Amino acid sequence: MNGEILIPITMFGMIAALVIAPLWLKSRERRDMQVTLRSAIEKGQPLPPELIEALSKEAVKAPPTATRDLRLGVVLLAVSIGIVLFGNAIGFIGDMEEAKAVFPIMGIAAIPGMVGLAFILLSFINKNKG
Repeated sequence: MNGEILIPITMFGMIAALVIAPLWLKSRERRDMQVTLRSAIEKGQPLPPELIEALSKEAVKAPPTATRDLRLGVVLLAVSIGIVLFGNAIGFIGDMEEAKAVFPIMGIAAIPGMVGLAFILLSFINKNKG
């Protein structure tokens, strides 16, 4: 295979693997748990209420809280600042051609920065949920 085509295929394959692998592992874990529960029920063993409560809690996700929104917003702002610093470092070390990349990189950094600001704003608006 040509190296020029192998790199994008590998990149998209890794992205797909990062998305699919956790889903597959979680479904396999659920299936194993169901097999264990099924065999316990068939043998007539009583199921502890704590186990049933833990299984039902896993299915229901907790609603977002103000603390969680604030934490996510701060992390996204930190990612944005890191991308901006990376762009500035490229501008300082490189010649004129690399310096042209600073503003597009800052534009890319604006995306997580604005989403982070939105989460921080949500954390202040939804104080009653925290």
